[in-house]
Amino acid sequence: MKTIFITGASTGLGKATARLFQSRGWNVIATMRNPKADTELAGLDNVTVLPLDVTNLEQIRSTVKHALDLGPVDIVFNNAGYGLIGPLEALTDEQILKQLDTNLLGVIRVTQAFIPYFREKNKGMFISTTSIGGLIAFPLGSTYHATKWALEGWSESLAFELNKFGIDIKTVSPGGIKTDFVSRSLDLATSPAYEEISNSLFSSMEGMMEAASTPEQIAEVVYEAATDGKKQLRYVAGEDAKALYAQRLELGDELFREQLGKQFI
Repeated sequence: MKTIFITGASTGLGKATARLFQSRGWNVIATMRNPKADTELAGLDNVTVLPLDVTNLEQIRSTVKHALDLGPVDIVFNNAGYGLIGPLEALTDEQILKQLDTNLLGVIRVTQAFIPYFREKNKGMFISTTSIGGLIAFPLGSTYHATKWALEGWSESLAFELNKFGIDIKTVSPGGIKTDFVSRSLDLATSPAYEEISNSLFSSMEGMMEAASTPEQIAEVVYEAATDGKKQLRYVAGEDAKALYAQRLELGDELFREQLGKQFI
């Protein structure tokens, strides 16, 4: 029986992925900042819930050790993250650091903690949730996009150095997901100078969410990446994300950016 280690498993995609893998005969180590708030996963067979705040380096080390003490781990799914939206000049330094710490450094540190284990057994896989926002960019998301674009480049580079040790690197880039992301996993900053573009962005976001995928649909893409045996790096997930990314590839960077910008500015 294989085992997957998941970060950010308390809600949304992380929770849906934990349920899916468990239902298909996997052991699941579901990590979250507050395990006491879990009312479902811990009650499932072959699911272990552990505490993990990916911004806490010491807890990363202790939780990874605990997980490996339980038995072999085959896949690490780096899923913890949140969105930060607002004009850069309105963001506090605390907001910027927290975004980088969670979305980027958290993934890097969790991955780094598992690499020696995977390298020694010459087998393993890291899957990271990036976003369609790691392949294209919307207004007012500069710091969020910085983390997601960084993860895409980081993953591509990391694959070169780890593939030789039998370790696979993959990214899953979802579009919109029908969860409580906007209310639960979104940090906002506002400024009167950017009111017009902000209103336009949020109006467009409401429309885009109508085409969003369910967490369960994106979890199926994570499962595909985990089990298809391919050396494929990127998995664009969701019909909305696929359409946007195909449009960018077809039009080219500059024309796509120009047309997207006209929707907001």
